Amino acid sequence: MPHDAQPTTRNWAWILMSVRVALALVAVIALAACGSAAAAPEPTPRPLARELIVYDWSDDLPQSVLDAFAREVGVTVIFKTYESQEAAIESMRSGQVYDVVVMSNDLVPALVADHLLAEIDFRNVPNFKNISANFLDLAYDAGNKHSVPYSWGTIGLIVRSDLVQVMPRRWADLWDTRYAGKVAVWALQRDLIAIALKSLGYSANSESPFELEAALQRLLTLKKNAVLWDLNEALAPALTEGQAVLAYGWSYDAISGQEVNRAVRYILPDEGALLWGDNYVIPANSPNPYTAEVFVNFLLRPEISAQIVNETFYATANEAARPFIDPDVLTDPIVYPTTESLRNAEITLPLSPEGQKLYDDIWARFMAAGQ
Repeated sequence: MPHDAQPTTRNWAWILMSVRVALALVAVIALAACGSAAAAPEPTPRPLARELIVYDWSDDLPQSVLDAFAREVGVTVIFKTYESQEAAIESMRSGQVYDVVVMSNDLVPALVADHLLAEIDFRNVPNFKNISANFLDLAYDAGNKHSVPYSWGTIGLIVRSDLVQVMPRRWADLWDTRYAGKVAVWALQRDLIAIALKSLGYSANSESPFELEAALQRLLTLKKNAVLWDLNEALAPALTEGQAVLAYGWSYDAISGQEVNRAVRYILPDEGALLWGDNYVIPANSPNPYTAEVFVNFLLRPEISAQIVNETFYATANEAARPFIDPDVLTDPIVYPTTESLRNAEITLPLSPEGQKLYDDIWARFMAAGQ
């Protein structure tokens, strides 16, 4: 798609600066850390496990990449999927065994605090040097002891432009009664609460009891206007077939829809888009941490990271991958949005324990309503 002054991952840093804690010198510190990691002697290779269990969103890691790893090193990757990252955390807490899990920025601190994540031996992940300095040493995991930045992107509005009277521009348009029954929203706690907060003019990360109660009342109204979308079902077909005319979603949903129907549009709302970032983490109970690190190192190869972007349409934190990314993807503002379109964007941040209890209570009341 045509564009002017397409952003690099450095735009992401500009956005993150408002939410970092004492990270003014992050690039210098991160680059120094990478340099020291690269200078460390490589450890003696050890035997690899026969199988590796990866826990992730459905279709987040292309099968072609998993097969390439299996062919190269002889390790079979068992790919298991979760419906939400909250559900993934519950599974991890219950003692289920996984070797590599994809986890969002805001959920990493609680996992670290509860000793559910292993520290990563970066001697086994030399390709960590490929990660842009702008994604390193962030407040949610200082020093990247427990996480490797993977992908990032936006959450916005997806619209069937030929089926709406006026092009939606705001989160508040999800509540427009003209589209009652034709609005689709994913039943994801953090996203929906954040969207309700943003639609009311509040921060996506508010922990104010008053503002969260207002968000709940807003969500209860939305529940009458919208269809809670099944997390196991793709959203794009609902839009291309006209079952839904307005939804919230990700770049993948929008691009998948556009491949079938060019009337599908992706809008970053005026109140501000939501930003997300995912990481590779290794659970503390993984029996195969070395093999897991070898796998993550494979995923950080520039050409492999680029292959993932080209197939999933999610931007990568891997700076070295950029020359290998399809130019049509790299210049697509849906995947790599402009700085101006992210002017009011917010990244979802870790909640305090008290804040998490408030969110859990709001969500329980929302899900129980009308049953």
